[in-house]
Amino acid sequence: MSSRADVCVVACAEAFRGDGEILAAGIGGPVTVLAARLARLTFEPELLTHDGTCLLTGDVPALGEAPGVVEGWLPFREHLWLVLNGRRHVMLGASQIDRYGNTNISCIGDWARPKAQLLGVRGAPGNTRCDPTSYWIPRHSPRVFVPSVDLVSGVGTDRGAFDLRRVVTNLAVLDFRTPGGTMRLVSVHPGAEVDDVVAATGFELDIPTNVPRTRGPTVEELEVLDRLDPGRLRDREFA
Repeated sequence: MSSRADVCVVACAEAFRGDGEILAAGIGGPVTVLAARLARLTFEPELLTHDGTCLLTGDVPALGEAPGVVEGWLPFREHLWLVLNGRRHVMLGASQIDRYGNTNISCIGDWARPKAQLLGVRGAPGNTRCDPTSYWIPRHSPRVFVPSVDLVSGVGTDRGAFDLRRVVTNLAVLDFRTPGGTMRLVSVHPGAEVDDVVAATGFELDIPTNVPRTRGPTVEELEVLDRLDPGRLRDREFA
């Protein structure tokens, strides 16, 4: 039987479907890393995965283990070339996100006098302007899904984002495939309802007439996940 964490990993993995030979970068914890590795080992075998730093992995190790086979060396300069040329699909986190997919990971409150200092914009501007970008947000709430972000770190569809692919949360899958490029509800996870998603979102969502359930893992996918994460670190993101 699959858990909510398993469903979310599969939903994140689906973001990489059709990418082909592109660097898949999961940033932000076990769920996104597992998603990239699961996609490579099942339906997207040409994906390039790495060890989190500078090694392209020939095999796909379990979480916390070093790769047995190294496929290539990826120094920072080469990594930046991939980013600037659209050859990287990154799955980021966000402290705030609005209906157009603008995200904030820099500060909460006014920029000149913030209530809280966060990471800074980091690589979010370049990622969102040059590459496919998806988001994993483990706690879907009105504090994260806000009418307007306090500072734009990653750009949204109204600011020239290259390709905002999907947003996966602990409740649902969302994307931006609407005429106005606004956020749309794609599916709700087993155990969640559309009303739960609406109540946890601080702006109006585009909601189709029929919203399906997010699919769970296949038997093969669940076996791969258990091999990649025997200690079930993925469950800790839901604690």
